[in-house]
Amino acid sequence: MSRAGKLFLAVFLIIVFEGAVRKWVSSASTLPLIGLRDLLALMLVVYAWRHGHLRRHKKITAVMVAWTCMVMGWGLLQLVGGESTPVVYVIGLRFWLLYTWFAVAAAASMNESDYRAAIMAAALVMLLLAPLAIVQHYSPPGARINTQLDGDEDTVFVAVVGVVRTTGTFSFTSGYATYLTMVAPLVFGILGARKRNKIQWLFGLAVFGAFAAGALVSGSRTAAITSAGMLAAFLLGRLLFSKARNKVGAAAAVVVIGLLTAIFAYVFRDAIGVTQTRFEQAAAAENFGERVLTVLFGEPWVLDLISWLGYGVGFGSNLATYVRTGSTDVFALAEAEGGRILMEAGLLGFAYIALKYVVLALGVTRSLKISISTNSPYPLLVWLTTALAVVSWPALGQLTANALLGLMLAYALLLFRFPRLEIFPPRASRS
Repeated sequence: MSRAGKLFLAVFLIIVFEGAVRKWVSSASTLPLIGLRDLLALMLVVYAWRHGHLRRHKKITAVMVAWTCMVMGWGLLQLVGGESTPVVYVIGLRFWLLYTWFAVAAAASMNESDYRAAIMAAALVMLLLAPLAIVQHYSPPGARINTQLDGDEDTVFVAVVGVVRTTGTFSFTSGYATYLTMVAPLVFGILGARKRNKIQWLFGLAVFGAFAAGALVSGSRTAAITSAGMLAAFLLGRLLFSKARNKVGAAAAVVVIGLLTAIFAYVFRDAIGVTQTRFEQAAAAENFGERVLTVLFGEPWVLDLISWLGYGVGFGSNLATYVRTGSTDVFALAEAEGGRILMEAGLLGFAYIALKYVVLALGVTRSLKISISTNSPYPLLVWLTTALAVVSWPALGQLTANALLGLMLAYALLLFRFPRLEIFPPRASRS
């Protein structure tokens, strides 16, 4: 592996396991671990710049440089206008820029072995998280595995009375649900990859089983919807993108995967019942359609409160809220990502949303072409998940979602450099 690949994996592992350290080892470890992972992410950016790797993505780098100048300049204008503070400004630069640069730098500097290792690392972590989530699901809310060092049973988030929303190694339920979304296309990529021996087949099935079990016991509506949607897209893609002579084999694979899914659904039918109850309770308290629109486009009242300058880039993040008030219970401006962008940055926020949709349209279009040429749904699945993440994840608000989005973007951009990557490559001959 290259140095870039090692830095990427280091950031990845800290993102996944920092919550476990915070929950079960030391609650004071939060800021040091976040500081370490941000430093490693910045090191990867500097490494890619110093070694000329960013030249591989000249157009993307040029756009990022221009965008960085706009965000920095707008933030300074907000400081002059009295709408921000130096601390919030620095936090804003971190949330708005660091992990996007990290994704671009990783995609430009990682080699094929690094990319393969990054996919396998996500799969291996899923194999670890699934048993942990199952134990959490079947343990009472007050069990040690479900509580934090400085918390008690009353602070544990439950799906229904007596059943927790599982968190895995993350300290918040949204972190685990977000990871499930991020890893979904990678799991299906492994499941659909060409296998050369029984061990690889067993590994692929084990990763899929871990993902299915982890999603079923999550108790998260987001995880349930995205997991089911990605599975349906994968099965449909297997049929649509396979070569004509392989259609029968693809149909057989779809049937087998469908049967495996049905078996997992039966085994964890009580967990499905819990999630169904969660949907029913939520439906009684809110309109599902309005909730979806809020997540995708922001709260409807946001347009009445935004100003042309904004309240300050970074102001709505949980880190800025903690620095200002000592609490991270709520977001300062808005819960949905779209609303937070507009309220933090005003006119620049509208430009940011427009830029995101242009990038996503280009990415999904190009990934569709790659899926057609490679006869694999994997490229399209990666970019469909990336589109969902960019639009709906609270990346400008939550530290974990912000970093996970950087990882997701890196996987998506690496796809363009290695469109025909073999996850299970043939062994080199010993001649």
